[in-house]
Amino acid sequence: MNLPHILQEFLKSQELFDSISFSNCFSEQAVVFDEGKIYTGKEEIRQWNEKSNNEYKTLFEVKSFSVKDNTTILKIKISGFFDGSPIVLNFHFQIKDNLITALAITE
Repeated sequence: MNLPHILQEFLKSQELFDSISFSNCFSEQAVVFDEGKIYTGKEEIRQWNEKSNNEYKTLFEVKSFSVKDNTTILKIKISGFFDGSPIVLNFHFQIKDNLITALAITE
């Protein structure tokens, strides 16, 4: 798959459980929607990712990649220490100036 560079960095940082590098993939005012919650800004995103890494040790396996309008969609198989693992979720990315400006995670 020929993923945009920022998404390659996003996946690499998750593989390393590096919440600082993970949050650096996002713009300063980026927004993440996950499990009915909204995380705004790099610091909240870092904290969300750090908590998830500590609790669930989530691993990502990209299953597909597509672009629709201005949204990049990755279908990702997520496994870790949580009920229902593994699960396949859709990650809807908005990217501007090689940074993620929005991410919505859906079933």
